[in-house]
This record gives sequence, C-alpha cells and structure tokens, in this order.
Amino acid sequence: MNKQSPITTSPLHVSVKHDSAIKQVAGRADYIDDLVEPEGTLHAYLGLSTKAHADIASMNLDAVRAAPGVVGVLTAEDIPAENDVSSVHKHDEPVFATTRVVTWGQPLFAVIGETREAARRAAKLAKIEYRELPHVTDVDAAVAAGGKLVTEPLKLERGDVEAGFAASQHRARGRVRIGGQEHFYLESQAALAIPGEDDEITLQVSSQHPTEIQVMVAQVLGVPHAAVTVNMRRMGGGFGGKETQGNLFAVVAAVAAKKLNKAVKIRPDRDDDFQITGKRHDFVVDYDVGYNSDGKIQAVTATYAARSGYSADLSGPVTDRALFHCDNAYWYPTVKVNSLPLFTNTVSNTAFRGFGGPQGIIAAERWIEDIAYALGKDPLEIRKANFYGTDSNNVTPYHQVVEDNVIHRVIEDLEQSSDYQARRQAILAFNKTSKVLKKGIAMVPVKFGISFTATWHNQAGALVHVYRDGSIHLSHGGTEMGQGLHIKVMQVVADAFGVPVERVQITASNTGKVPNTSATAASSGTDLNAMAALDAANQIKARMIAHAAFIYEVEPKDVQWEFGGIRAGQQFVPFDELATSCWMNRVQLSAAGFYKTPKIHWDRTTGRGHPFYYFAYGAAASEVTIDTLTGEYQVDRSDVLEDVGRSLNPAIDIGQVEGGFIQGMGWLTTEELWWDQKGQLRTHAPSTYKIPLASDVPRIFNVRLAEWSINKEPAIGRSKAVGEPPLVLGYSVVEALSMAVASVADYKVAPQLDMPATPERVLMGVERMRRARAST
Repeated sequence: MNKQSPITTSPLHVSVKHDSAIKQVAGRADYIDDLVEPEGTLHAYLGLSTKAHADIASMNLDAVRAAPGVVGVLTAEDIPAENDVSSVHKHDEPVFATTRVVTWGQPLFAVIGETREAARRAAKLAKIEYRELPHVTDVDAAVAAGGKLVTEPLKLERGDVEAGFAASQHRARGRVRIGGQEHFYLESQAALAIPGEDDEITLQVSSQHPTEIQVMVAQVLGVPHAAVTVNMRRMGGGFGGKETQGNLFAVVAAVAAKKLNKAVKIRPDRDDDFQITGKRHDFVVDYDVGYNSDGKIQAVTATYAARSGYSADLSGPVTDRALFHCDNAYWYPTVKVNSLPLFTNTVSNTAFRGFGGPQGIIAAERWIEDIAYALGKDPLEIRKANFYGTDSNNVTPYHQVVEDNVIHRVIEDLEQSSDYQARRQAILAFNKTSKVLKKGIAMVPVKFGISFTATWHNQAGALVHVYRDGSIHLSHGGTEMGQGLHIKVMQVVADAFGVPVERVQITASNTGKVPNTSATAASSGTDLNAMAALDAANQIKARMIAHAAFIYEVEPKDVQWEFGGIRAGQQFVPFDELATSCWMNRVQLSAAGFYKTPKIHWDRTTGRGHPFYYFAYGAAASEVTIDTLTGEYQVDRSDVLEDVGRSLNPAIDIGQVEGGFIQGMGWLTTEELWWDQKGQLRTHAPSTYKIPLASDVPRIFNVRLAEWSINKEPAIGRSKAVGEPPLVLGYSVVEALSMAVASVADYKVAPQLDMPATPERVLMGVERMRRARAST
C-alpha cells in the first residue's frame, strides 16, 4: 500500500524565525560568560598603558602579584613562542608591549586571579614609569609628521585623467571628513580556554573568525594548528569588531591556561574594551572632479587617507575596498584614485560592517552633491546622469565590467513608491515660508561588490550528518552573530532533503569539524557556507538515491525527492524510513561539503581584475527637519528599497536592512570618537558615545525588498548578500540634512557637512550658510 506524501512546501524563500530568537528574547541563549565553567576556572584581566607613545623606563608588578586573589601575572617573558597577534603577519601587534608603547590602552601584562574582580583590581596596582615621545592621533597630524604608513597603499587608474579634466567645463575640488565608529557589540570580547593533554587546548570564543583564533593561539604557544580546537556557538554582535580583535583575548586566556594548567576566562569591562579594540577607520578624502554643465562627470582624482592606528591589522584591505567603491553606482570616463593608510598612535583600526566600502561611497556622493549645488539641480538628477550603463559606460576603475546593473530600476521603483518628487516640491515650498525650521529630502543609491577581495578567502566548508532517525546534524564554517546565517543555511539543507527546518540541528562552528575557514565577513557568509552545506547534502542525497533505486528496483532517474521523503517509481518513502534503510544497508550518511566562488580574480599590483562575483544594489530616501537656532534635528521619514536577489528568508533580510540602515545613520550623525591631547580616547563608554536609540528611528520607516530581483549569478537560491550594503544608505539622512542647511542660503552653496553630522555640525553649517547669504 502506497503511503501518501505530506502536503507542505519548501522552507526556502519564506520567512522562518531566527533559530535563537526565542532563546534570546527569553534570556536563555548562552554566550561565553553564560557557559558553565570548569571547576577551578581562573580569570584574566589586562593591564594597559596610560601613554599614547612612550618608552617604558620601568615596570614594577610586585604589588600586582601580592594583591589578594592573584594567582599569577603574565608579561611578554611568559609567551612560549611568538609575541605577536598580527592578523596579516606583519609582526607589529605584540600580545604584550616590551620596551615601548605606541597607543593608549596597549596591553602590558595580564593578571590571573581567582575571581574576575580580584584580577581587575590588581591590574590597577602596577607602577610604571614612562619616557614620553611625540604622538599623532589623527590624519592631519600623521601627514604633518611625515605620513608614515602601516601598509602598502593601492592605486586604481583607468583612462587619461588629464584629458578628462581638459574636456571638463567645471571642476569640483574639496575635502570630506568621515568619522570612525565603535562596534558597540552588546557582548564584549570574551574567551574561555581549557587546557588539554600534551599540546592540546580548547577555546570557547566570541569571534567571527575561529580559524584565525586557532592560528594565532598556535603561533603564540608554538604548537601545531591541529592541537588547538576553537568553538563558537553565537556572538552577541560582531559587526567586524570580532574578525581580528578577538585574537588578543583568546591568546591571553590560552597562554595562562597552559601555564597554570587551569581553565582561564577573560572578559574586559566595556570601558577597557573601547580602549583596547580597533574601530571603523575614519577617512579624510581630498578630491578633484571634472564635469560638464549637464552634470556628467569627466574625470576623478582622489586620495583616501585613513587613520589606521598603530599596526597594519586589516587597514590594507579596508583602504583597498574604499577605492573599490569610489565609483558607487557611477561611470567615470577617466579616474585615478589612491589610498593612504596612515600610522597613528591610536588603537589599530579594523574591519567594520562595509569594510571601507561605505567611506568610498560617501566620498563619491559628496562630489555628486557639490556638482548639484553648483549647477542648481536636484542631486538625484546628477546621480541619474552619471549612473553606469548596461551595455556601455560600464567598466569600473578596477576594470571589472558591471554585468548586472539594476540601479536604474531600483531608483525608479523607490522614487515612485516614496513619492519623492512631490515631497521634494512640498519641502521647497515649506522652506520658503518657515524661518526657523527647515526640511530636507534626499535619495541615494548603492552598488556594493560582493566577495572577499583577497581571492583565497572566498571558500567555505561544511559537515552534514544524516542520522538513522532522519534527523540532520549541520556544522559549517560561518559564525552566527545575530544576522541569521545559521537559519538560512538550515533552510538550504532542509530544502535539499525535503524536510522541515526543525529536522536540522545546527551546532557550534568548530575548527575540529570544519577546518581552514574564512571569516564571516564581506557579506559572504550565506553565499559561501550555504553552498558548502548544499554540496554536502547533495553528496548524501546521491548515495540515498542510489540505495533507493536498488532497494525498490527502479532506475535512479525514477527516484524523485518530494517534501517529506522520496518517491521511488510509484512508492512514497518517508525520509526517516529511507535514512534507517540506508543505515541498515551500510550507506554512508555523512559528507564534508566545499565551495569556492567562481569567476573572481584580482591582481593588486596592476589594479585590474574581477574581484566581485556580483553587485548588490539599493536606495534610500530620507526626510528630515532641522532647527536652525540649535542645530537639533529629527528624521521624519525614510524609505528603503534593497536588492537581495531572491530572498532566502525575507523576514531575516528585512531585519538586516533595518538594522544596517540605523547603524549607518548612527555612524554618520551621532557617533563620534574623540581623543584628547594626551592621546586618550575619551568617548569610551555609553555615557560619552551615542549610538542610536529606539527614539532615533525615523518616524515613518518603510523598508522593502526588491521582489522582482533574481541574482544573475547562480548564487545560493539566486539570492544576494544583505549584510553590508544597507548600512551605506544611512547617508541619505546626511544629505537630507545638507539640503535643509543649504536652504538657509537658497541652495546656492554646498554645505559640505563633515561626519558625523551632529547637531553642533549642523548648526555650524547653518552659520556658514548665513554668512554666505550675507556676502552675496
């Protein structure tokens, strides 16, 4: 008697709740500080420098060692092998400083205590004498001091820029300052190290890159990579701040654990986390742009100088990517741009959602704005005049042809749905009669390249087991930081086997299960890991099909997968029965999957290649109201349209767009990093650093996915990345503020607001407009 297959649908391309959502809301989701500690676990705390640049004359730690509850103290002398955690192996990022400190908050030693409080209090008892040296903390000071670099700069060039300028009727020259940003993940950096036999050690970490933790711990301990096992179940946020910055904390815990043969945990206070860890790079971009009276750009030259901090970290690739996005969605007939990753006596800046791309895009939008105000036009009109074409005018500054351009349709769609033109006219009318309050509206696009620009990082692995009861065990090389990566990969595996998502059990990312992984970054987590998981599932499915064909005496082509099982000829077999049959007949139900992104290549020495697999597009229109007497403002409305291809999980993707937009808006309007004259970061706590609150969300906030989009490339489910591109769209708020400020001088002068565009900067912009109006 034939069994009937259940009537249901695939779990892919539908909204499925985040796998940890209920646990997170209920407070039951485990993070590093929630894990049950082995008996006798010790706690580490870091002792930090209190000078930005100085020689260490003496360091007396006697009082630290004698403090109550202190078990031991680690210094550079206790490092078994290499005293370095440089992610790019520049040997410029010591675990503990030895003779010189190069930034305020640089680790000098670690206290190991019976309790965290004991270690924390003891760390303050060190007596250190310094011989201070000159320090630089910003781009201008770094240039004035000789412009020392932390890594090799990049140049991109296409066409004859001198000829381009000669053909231009007008020039726009200027400088735009774009501030940095603190990651402000809710869970601070944390690691728990448990020593094992011989060289072995196991770590529980909060990291976007477990393999890098493995490599760094092995390097510092002087043991093989295989001796180090790293587990990562979930992070309480990362945003790039846990791609390389977790190295230090994991290494300190590991060294202490092996030295004392006890489990050791480390978790800094929020203030110290701020002081120790790198931020988003702030940029100063000097530009010269040639254009004609129709607003079309003819030539672009620009230098992207970045405050990189005291070590290379990821400043090379970050500043590279800023150049990769210097065009945003625009065609430059001729272009020459270069990066300038500058050494400063500040924390070593690092990856942050967008990875330099947002800074590159924002600079492009600034000269678009300059052109618009110079010509007396709506900036949107200038944008449209310069968009990449489809069959021509479609080669980037790095010589990749844009083959999937949908920005015209994205803008047209959002322009209509947001009623942009009518609202702009209403705002122009309002500003004519309102003396104190002024409004602004702006629409900005984004074209964002998807892939790691270091080609070798575009690979992923996964491990899938099917158990005899039909349940599925899934592990992959990506990490979950709240973005919904795990649920998407679970959906892909469930869809492949034709079972509900509940059948798939996701496990912690583990270097012992999936080796040699890349960081979960570059918006590629789902693209890479879901493909690897699908590869593993397909291997198992092929064996199950062959088995079913043999058992039920049909041809393999007559075995079809249906939701809930297979149909072999006319007979339906539930998935769990098939799994049991495979086990009974010794069919392997486990597979390691692998994926590498096709088509991509990049030659940094020539500045040419095809570094991106595809582009993700989007647009946002924002409306604001400012008070010209105080500079205070509110965001009245934002409409966002994001191209995510064929969404794997619309609810998750919309959440990513909403969060990315607000994070970008916060970066560009309220979040400000400030170092004092001594080189100390003073915005190092929630009391002095303002991230967006719920009350800062636009009063009207409309977010849509471009439901008509399907990725041109065969990415997983024809979807597109969603992590980083929406963040850039927060710039629409800055440009709307610019329009409101510009109204004070009848829109005849480009406001050129530096970022973050705080109320103080808005007020200063208003005063500049008043002076400009008075002088005409």
